[in-house]
Amino acid sequence: MKTLHNGEYFGHTNDIVNLDGLIITDTEYTHPYVDWHYHENAYFTFLLQGNMIEGNKKETYECSAGTLLYHHWEDPHYNSKPDIFTRGFHIEISQNWFDRFDVQKNDAEGSFNIQDPTLKLLVYKIFKENQTRDHAFELAIHQLLLNLFSQFGIRKDKTEKKPVWVNQLNEILHESFTEKLSLIELSTVLNIHPIHLSRDFQKYFHCNLGEYLRKLKLNKSLELLTKQASLTDIAIECGFADQSHFIRCFKENIGVTPLKFRNLLKK
Repeated sequence: MKTLHNGEYFGHTNDIVNLDGLIITDTEYTHPYVDWHYHENAYFTFLLQGNMIEGNKKETYECSAGTLLYHHWEDPHYNSKPDIFTRGFHIEISQNWFDRFDVQKNDAEGSFNIQDPTLKLLVYKIFKENQTRDHAFELAIHQLLLNLFSQFGIRKDKTEKKPVWVNQLNEILHESFTEKLSLIELSTVLNIHPIHLSRDFQKYFHCNLGEYLRKLKLNKSLELLTKQASLTDIAIECGFADQSHFIRCFKENIGVTPLKFRNLLKK
């Protein structure tokens, strides 16, 4: 089985940045199939454009733009992709980085398809900082990554402790976030009291219901920005009230306007 070393991925690397224990790469995947292999460091893969399939010893992921995967160090997996342009953003983390910031990487052992919109938005912010590269970008990336691991650990620890309604609600929200949702209707479907739902939502989702829905809409909009859709069309498709609401919400959460982010994707 092939071992990939620091900053090494199958395909054409468009950009690589070394940041004191981190290796950040922007790679176009050019191989239709990559056999079983592993990387010597733990890393996140964030699919910016295109599609691919990734499999490991436990499961297979169908990945599209916006998919966030985490791989523990030396975790075997394989990849295949259709004949379309596919681009990935990788954050590779050395043992030195884990030691220096006292992060226990074994707490996140294995491979994960991370669907939490809060964690995805953090990676979009890391991408934005890496593309901007002002005098504070390195500091910002380390801080955002520490925040990511902190929240990643909290969510993973509670995976086995969640009541059934939490996963049911998460599925409903991911499928219906563009629609107008009612607290009463959600409570009825889940067979729990609205007070119970309101009280415990923060406990399991780490924000209120409105914030979570906005994050789902933003993640969808970020996927659509890789295409040529207008901001008005994106706002409508993602369930925002109008283009102005979309732009305002986007800038508050990502730090730049949608058009500025689209330009960063092209760099």
